[in-house]
Amino acid sequence: MLIGYVSDENYSALFDVAVEFQSDGQFFSTRSTASGAVIADLQEGEYTVILQHTDHCPKRVQMQVQAGQVYQFRLLSKKLYGFAWPRCVTAGEASEFRVHSTSEYQVELWRYGKEKEYIRRIGTFDDHAPLANLQVTPDGDYSQTGVNWNDIGYRGAVQRQSVTSPEKSGLYMFHIRNQSGDHFTFPWVVAPETPQSDIAILASDLTWNAYNNFGGRSNYLNPDGLPETPTVNSRQELRRYLKPSFGVYCVEEYPPLSLERPQPYLHIDLDEQLRDPIYSRMGCGMLHSEWRLLGWMEEQELPYDYYSETQFHLGTLPLDQYKVLILSSHPEYWSKQMYDRLKSWVFESGGRLIYLGGNGLNCEVEFLDDERIVYHNSDCTSWCGVAMDPPIPESESTYESRYHARQESEANLLGVVFSFAGIMTGAPYKVIDADHWSLAGTGLKAEDLFGTESQHMRIPGGASGHETDKISPSSPPQVHLIAQGTNPDNGGADMIHYQTDSGGEVFSVGSICWITSMLVDNDISRVTRNVIDQFTKSE
Repeated sequence: MLIGYVSDENYSALFDVAVEFQSDGQFFSTRSTASGAVIADLQEGEYTVILQHTDHCPKRVQMQVQAGQVYQFRLLSKKLYGFAWPRCVTAGEASEFRVHSTSEYQVELWRYGKEKEYIRRIGTFDDHAPLANLQVTPDGDYSQTGVNWNDIGYRGAVQRQSVTSPEKSGLYMFHIRNQSGDHFTFPWVVAPETPQSDIAILASDLTWNAYNNFGGRSNYLNPDGLPETPTVNSRQELRRYLKPSFGVYCVEEYPPLSLERPQPYLHIDLDEQLRDPIYSRMGCGMLHSEWRLLGWMEEQELPYDYYSETQFHLGTLPLDQYKVLILSSHPEYWSKQMYDRLKSWVFESGGRLIYLGGNGLNCEVEFLDDERIVYHNSDCTSWCGVAMDPPIPESESTYESRYHARQESEANLLGVVFSFAGIMTGAPYKVIDADHWSLAGTGLKAEDLFGTESQHMRIPGGASGHETDKISPSSPPQVHLIAQGTNPDNGGADMIHYQTDSGGEVFSVGSICWITSMLVDNDISRVTRNVIDQFTKSE
């Protein structure tokens, strides 16, 4: 009788797991097969199940064996993991640090700006019992509901391991080291209690969550839900590889993705410094890159307040009290409430938006509550030019983006919208309008190239790249093209500026790679500084 399957935190099948069933004083033992299947000749009823595996953490489960129902057992590997919950707070608020470790561990708090600044030692954590620092995940698809760490066996304020955030806004990182020699870092966004600057910067935590595979699902792997059986070989089984690109978005409704999960790819190595190249796949477009923006701001002595997109959605960010909002490398996923509020601020209240990324505001998300988010990709196979087999020309696609399919094209606000031309290439920009004020002091002339240097090592080549946005039919008519990436297939990013009747302004670079050039390319740095100075100057 097939009882269920056993898999790890990646929903990868686990082979040779020892599984013991106990009921009414009787014991039944088996081992998982190559597919992770747990097969045993059992009567229906309630069982205590004990699972053990050499490389994974043991657990006990209470379950009901019932014919025709397949149970999903989940085990955690022995890797060091951690995250702060809530991940984003206001100064003076507290978060728990939730850590999974096979041994005693130490915690430090650091602030990441122009330098990695040591804040304080939080302490050493262990308990009396062996392996007491192991966490236990729920069984089934906990990518939808969260991992519920610091729940089982954590009672009282001391055991729940909370820490109060510093008063200074910024990006903080927890540094964890354990006795096994492992280390791990994870982010903590601290917003100001009241605005301290004219400039607010958003951390792209909704995009962080979209790419987070912990539990076996992200918005790119199994976005429509976990398959019935755990993965044995990803390349042979996952739709992402069998139906590339938007082929993974093949249904109209998607299960939620929980924010309450570790995010391993946000780990920044202890030795990595601000001006180091960025080699990691995820880092080039997310946290590692976003840190470079904050470091550049501090080197330029430009004060800023730091918030997360989640805080913006929930109303923590008092947008009307800021002159400028800066969006970072890859703010791909936004709620309708966020979009509408930002557009109103720019078009009706004279707000000034600086978009320093690519493929931004491309897909609508919906908050079910403070922890669970639905990513509304829709069924893109019916309209996206690269998802069909064979593909239809992108110019004949029905919509410019997933956000367009549900609301409107983000080009209405950003002035540009992502397209697949030039994707996964890197190149410099070419000057189109040398007289535009954003190029002042650079000495650049028409047709000159700039943005040749970059820390972006996944897609090297220049400041226009990885994913790029262009002017579209949905762009405001007053959009002005300043420069354009020289990527192949006319795939370069459009650097644009426009003004609104209310006095609002938008400056967009349309490239994920822009920020990773700011610290190492003088022209990119000067252009960015020109825009910030122009947008923040007194009337």
